Amino acid sequence: MDLFDFQSAKRKTKEAPLADRMRAASFAEFVGQEDVVGEGSALRKLIERDEVPSMIFWGPPGTGKTTLARLIARLTKSRFVPMSAVSSGVADLRQTVAEAQETLKFSGVRTIVFIDEIHRWNKAQQDAFLPYVEDGTVILIGATTENPSFEVNSALLSRSRVFVLKKLDTSDIEALLRRALADKERGYGNLKIEAEEGVIEFIAGAADGDARSALNALEMAVKSAQPAGAADANAVIQLKRAELSAILKRSHLLYDRKGEEHYNIISALHKSLRGSNADAALYWLGRMLEAGEDPLYVARRLVRFASEDVGLADPQALVQANAAFQATHALGMPECNVHLAQAVVYLARAPKSNALYVAYGKVKADIDAAPNEPVPLHLRNAPTKLMKELEYGKGYVYAHNVKERRADGHADDRQEYFPEKLKGRKYL
Repeated sequence: MDLFDFQSAKRKTKEAPLADRMRAASFAEFVGQEDVVGEGSALRKLIERDEVPSMIFWGPPGTGKTTLARLIARLTKSRFVPMSAVSSGVADLRQTVAEAQETLKFSGVRTIVFIDEIHRWNKAQQDAFLPYVEDGTVILIGATTENPSFEVNSALLSRSRVFVLKKLDTSDIEALLRRALADKERGYGNLKIEAEEGVIEFIAGAADGDARSALNALEMAVKSAQPAGAADANAVIQLKRAELSAILKRSHLLYDRKGEEHYNIISALHKSLRGSNADAALYWLGRMLEAGEDPLYVARRLVRFASEDVGLADPQALVQANAAFQATHALGMPECNVHLAQAVVYLARAPKSNALYVAYGKVKADIDAAPNEPVPLHLRNAPTKLMKELEYGKGYVYAHNVKERRADGHADDRQEYFPEKLKGRKYL
């Protein structure tokens, strides 16, 4: 690297976002994820033995997936090639593989290819990369916020270890923020910053386990509090909670309408309703609506629940759920939130019965086993002479002409309504 390149790289590092500058350079700086890379963990031992496998890091945003991948490359002295699943195609993959082969051949240095948002890779991309992971040409480290079981093809998944990263504790994020304020090379250690009591804790709590979000918020807070032009190097920068509240006001919740969290939360709502916990059901309803879920989707799920889990134990449940659906269709958000809340509470408090759900399952099983059982002749209509000659409708007992208005009111009048092979079947 010549002097120009060195100065350019130094300037780029200095101008990089705080979250990028503060990436951990060692395990001593890496916070959280003790189960994954803590002392004595399986992955930590593999890294220390320089036997790193291909792997996929699965976890929420800001939990250290990219940082850990870079750290592994640094500690194992491997070449690190970051790629984005959004912008990289098969041609980019082939070029990267060719470069990895040359590097390994002439210098003995392995290449770690880091694929951010690997869940966005299509099948062609994954298939093109598979042989080179299999033969060890490259070490793949993928990062995803989505369940890899659904988003990564089974062949690639079987050749990779999956490590689950969890949301960071508030205390971990507080430690990162304090380090950023004190670090003179990468952080704000050369600035005179006075943080009002409780400010660091406030930023950490608002980040909700996302280290990147917390560091971005700190950077925004410092820049907005700096004097105009930042001409006075001795000026005191004051971080006040009241001013931070507006900066940190969140515009969205962690919720992907097409991702796993969508299914996790609707499952939590359904199970809370089934368990008759109205308070928990209201909470999960709120999580969905406030995150921008289509209220009609929620309403449709409630209509289904009304028959699947309440059913004949309280027939009014379906009336309530359907009324909520109609109100939601007519009003939309945010007005319909109270109608959905009413339906949720009613369904949670209603007596429960899955008899209809179970009964229909038995019916379906019988139909799957014998899909075309003939309708008994006595149950068929006979609108034509030919049909009557073929004995359509012969022997049918009109229910209103027998005791209790039931054709099976007496043994002598018992009438079969099932096909021959299913006589006497009971579903309820």
